[in-house]
Amino acid sequence: MRTTAEAVKLKVAFLLAGLTALTWPADGLAQTLRVGVSGSPPFVMKDGGSLPGISVQIWAETAARLNKPYKLVRFPTTEANIEAVVNGQVDLAIGPISITPNRLANPKIDFTQPYFHGTEDLLLPLRAPGLLERLRPFFGWAALSSAGGLMLLLFLVGNLIWLAERRRNAAQFPRHYLRGVGNGMWFALVTLTTVGYGDRAPLSKTGRAIAGVWMVMSLLALSSITAGLASAFTVSLTRLDPSGVREKSDLRGRTVAVVDGTTSQTWAKIYGARAKTASTLNEAIDLLSKQAVEAVIFDGAPLRYYLQQNPGAPYKMAPFSLANQTFGFVVPIDSPLRTPIDVVLLDLQRKGEVKKITDSLLQ
Repeated sequence: MRTTAEAVKLKVAFLLAGLTALTWPADGLAQTLRVGVSGSPPFVMKDGGSLPGISVQIWAETAARLNKPYKLVRFPTTEANIEAVVNGQVDLAIGPISITPNRLANPKIDFTQPYFHGTEDLLLPLRAPGLLERLRPFFGWAALSSAGGLMLLLFLVGNLIWLAERRRNAAQFPRHYLRGVGNGMWFALVTLTTVGYGDRAPLSKTGRAIAGVWMVMSLLALSSITAGLASAFTVSLTRLDPSGVREKSDLRGRTVAVVDGTTSQTWAKIYGARAKTASTLNEAIDLLSKQAVEAVIFDGAPLRYYLQQNPGAPYKMAPFSLANQTFGFVVPIDSPLRTPIDVVLLDLQRKGEVKKITDSLLQ
């Protein structure tokens, strides 16, 4: 069994080894790293922004712990940033770069430990529904089928009352079919609604028996129909959405805006939407404002950040996500930077530093 002194020496040795690994200047890398950066707020802020963004801040903290100076090289799109790593223009790429199967399959690049877990979301217009949209639930299947069922019941009871009363009580239920059945349906209706005007009443035993059964049945029929209609109208009015997109399957055949060089293009294709490409998120939202598209597909964090910065914007997030996303830094395959960066990123996450950076921009 090791003594306490031996255990302390062993811990110190491991600590020194870890520090040496983190500050080790990798062979083949410039003393000042070239770091490609692309993306939109809150991951990468615009020029002149007061905060550098989630991706840039996490990388700055990582570089500081690795004791590696760097310079940022801006790229217009994520794909251009990744291509710069492939071509050796930069030593690594940062930004909201999602880890996807296609990117992982690239034999010339690798991803670090994920530093952010997000979602692919949908931005929808927030317009008040028109009169026709508000009235649509009242002409739906639930309302029409209930009304049709009620009319059928009234017709059946009206016929039964007329058949029982047409000989003995012809004054109230004439032998003429249309007039007699019409009076029978009127009697069934006022009985159903418990109004009971008394202008029509069966006199025969058979007629009264039919009326008694109908009175009991009408209590059940009316409560059942009322409950069914109320439930159907509540659900229909609750789900009334001016965009008409209430679930993922509603995207099929709809025109959506996507940002060039991002995974939003892939998700639009997966869900069968017609994609209209924009250069930036702001351009995509501008297409939505002009009603050139019906929705915008993009990473959830930038969409929430946009709504946070523009509280009066007539848009809302869809109540569902299209997919889960993980973001990482991109390095060349077999890069000696990968393991030291992974160690730092895990340490930042365990100590809550990543959450602090994220919360400062998304809350």
